[in-house]
Amino acid sequence: MTLDRRTLLRGLAGLGAAGFGADPARAAAQDDAGRPLPALASPVRRIFPAGPPAAILLYTLAPDLLAGWPRALRPAEAPYLLPEAAALPELGRLTGRGNTANLETVLALRPDLIVDTGDTGETYRALADRVQQQTGIPALLFDGRLPATPETYRRLGALIGRADAGERLAGICEHILRTVRGRVAAVPEGERPRVYLARGPRGLETARQGAINAESLDLLGAINVAGAGGGLARVSPEDVLAWAPEVIIALDPAFVVAARTDPLWQGVPAVRSGRIHLAPALPFGWVDFPPSVNRFPGLWWLGKALYPERFPEDLRGLARDFHRDFYHVVPEEAALDRVLAGAA
Repeated sequence: MTLDRRTLLRGLAGLGAAGFGADPARAAAQDDAGRPLPALASPVRRIFPAGPPAAILLYTLAPDLLAGWPRALRPAEAPYLLPEAAALPELGRLTGRGNTANLETVLALRPDLIVDTGDTGETYRALADRVQQQTGIPALLFDGRLPATPETYRRLGALIGRADAGERLAGICEHILRTVRGRVAAVPEGERPRVYLARGPRGLETARQGAINAESLDLLGAINVAGAGGGLARVSPEDVLAWAPEVIIALDPAFVVAARTDPLWQGVPAVRSGRIHLAPALPFGWVDFPPSVNRFPGLWWLGKALYPERFPEDLRGLARDFHRDFYHVVPEEAALDRVLAGAA
């Protein structure tokens, strides 16, 4: 069930009519890569997302301005978003692995702005510069880390004439971050669980501490058994046995089924004790991918998985509120069941 869809979109369009003049002074003079902010159209009417994280961020802030999705939404994902947005075309992606969009696609859509969010290092800074130079379309790069999200909402909202929406979403994100940090700070070091993040159907790819894929675990104070160093890593079952995690956070239901029945995994403490948790993934992953604002409800979920006595909130109510505030849709109860079961 949509949440007053027509009223929402009329209101967003009305805000857009106010244009960049809504309050440009609130936006800093540079993006998060230190690049000067270019002049923007007034009003901004269409924004091209450079990759999945930017697409989700833009949808939550201004669904009526989103030009399309890097990958067309799957049937299981579409019911959780506004029908108008779910029907948007597949654009391909300008950044990241498997970039498939080309500059002709960008130019044909005639967007007023290109937005990317994620790594702000030199590689992505140079890519944003190149895209902007070759298309003549302003391109902005924002920090994709969870703690940076509130400021991104505020700055991007001010730039595109959606300052009120940006401030509201920023406030919700700040509340979640503040609550999680406060509760985790009260957990003694010796009581923080040893956790393994299992990626893929075999569970033998993981993310090390410092990787954006494991950022939620880091915020929850978990001890990442794969160690530090950032990035993704291929491991063996023997590695996981030696690390002896107390909790496994899994991303693929096939792995959860296999781990609970395969004798090889029965020696892992997390499997023996039943502390293997399948992360919700609808409409987007709650823990790992895409690394965007979709991970905020995952902080509540991880809190309950790792410290159940310290996170007593009703997860169903939190999920419903997040969908209403960020995805602009209130799911039916059966749809919420699918979300919380981790069904994809």
